[in-house]
Amino acid sequence: MIKVDQAPPRAIIIHPVTAKDKSSSAEHDLEEAVGLGEALEVTVEDSAVVPVREIRAGEFFGKGKLADIKAMVKARDSDLVVINTSLAPIQQRNLETAWGAKVIDRTGMILEIFALRAATKEGKLQVELARQSYERSRLVRTWTHLERQRGGQGFLAGPGETQIESDRRMLDQRIAKIRGQIDQVRRTRELQRTKRQRAPEKVVALVGYTNTGKSTLFNRLTEGGVLEKDMLFATLDTTHRILSLPSGRTAVMSDTVGFISDLPTHLVTAFRATLEEVKEADLILHVRDISDPVSERRRDDVMDILKSLEAGPEHGQPVIEVWNKADNLSAEDLTAFKERADAMRDTEHEISAYLTSAVKRQGLAPLMEGVETALGASDETLNFIIPPRDYAVRAWLHEHGDVVSEETANNGDAMIEVRLPSIEAGIMRARHKDLLQ
Repeated sequence: MIKVDQAPPRAIIIHPVTAKDKSSSAEHDLEEAVGLGEALEVTVEDSAVVPVREIRAGEFFGKGKLADIKAMVKARDSDLVVINTSLAPIQQRNLETAWGAKVIDRTGMILEIFALRAATKEGKLQVELARQSYERSRLVRTWTHLERQRGGQGFLAGPGETQIESDRRMLDQRIAKIRGQIDQVRRTRELQRTKRQRAPEKVVALVGYTNTGKSTLFNRLTEGGVLEKDMLFATLDTTHRILSLPSGRTAVMSDTVGFISDLPTHLVTAFRATLEEVKEADLILHVRDISDPVSERRRDDVMDILKSLEAGPEHGQPVIEVWNKADNLSAEDLTAFKERADAMRDTEHEISAYLTSAVKRQGLAPLMEGVETALGASDETLNFIIPPRDYAVRAWLHEHGDVVSEETANNGDAMIEVRLPSIEAGIMRARHKDLLQ
């Protein structure tokens, strides 16, 4: 792990662009990489987009680019170079030798950030599992300098191979131990989730690309007290708070870790237990930075991750898009996006949208009305006539439903109109059909 407790490393950020990459978004991708570097708490001395005509197996870059970047490292006296793509272990080692500086790729950088940001026991365990799995995958070529002497009769015999196997075994033992601890935490989480499912409150999950204002929105809607910072991955750990709806009813809102393009598979696997809460939610709020020039691409990245979790519209989950950071838009763009969001709500569009500014507290009231409407879309309205001997049923309806109206007849019968979630409505039909009007 990079040590940042003393003088922060002086870093150069390189974003390579190959023939298959979209050059039009290269500057935005570099800007994101610089943001990741700042989130890693390093001093970014320089950054550059570097075209790569052909990826070399040994060093990734050609000789000319290697020399150019080495000159940047020397000129800036940098001790860290971040390559904003995935590197093979041998490429990483050869680049470190060529430049005389530590080299990490995009996956390593994100893992380091997660290690810095994790606060809860579960978050730390998940990050540690991801880091150990990442390190294990890089052992294959890391120890080749120990394979010069070969002995014995086997082709792979020699002290270098022994070192690889020894390290791999140690990592496997550590990984197995962490997985056992995570399984224990997961069982606790499942119990908590089961309790929430039994409760009358529905669950709203906040998802979104990192740094879209998700935590700020969470705080504005719930007074949640989550860290708000203009930084990638400012918060990692899932937080739950009570969300008060316009009608007075309540729901549970959960704030999850921000997504990012090319999210390391090690992290997706490690955080699956946390992210699976999203698929259990009754409604997903997808928060987008609508002022981001590549907002549509970020949207696709988030939807791809939701799909991999078996969540979202394709799996029967309603989704509302929150077009946040409207305060960063020009007057012309603000009008255009507002009209577009209104049109999405007025038509039979699969996903509705609301334009907001969490910082300025703008557009939150219409959003909350939309949330309540979406949560109640599957509710059913039933009418009961309940005699005094069955007032336990009346008490249950008040506790688990939304009582629209209630009158009491002279004989004590309670005439109740109540709105219930579809599951509870089905239960009441089966158990108390004699009380239905």
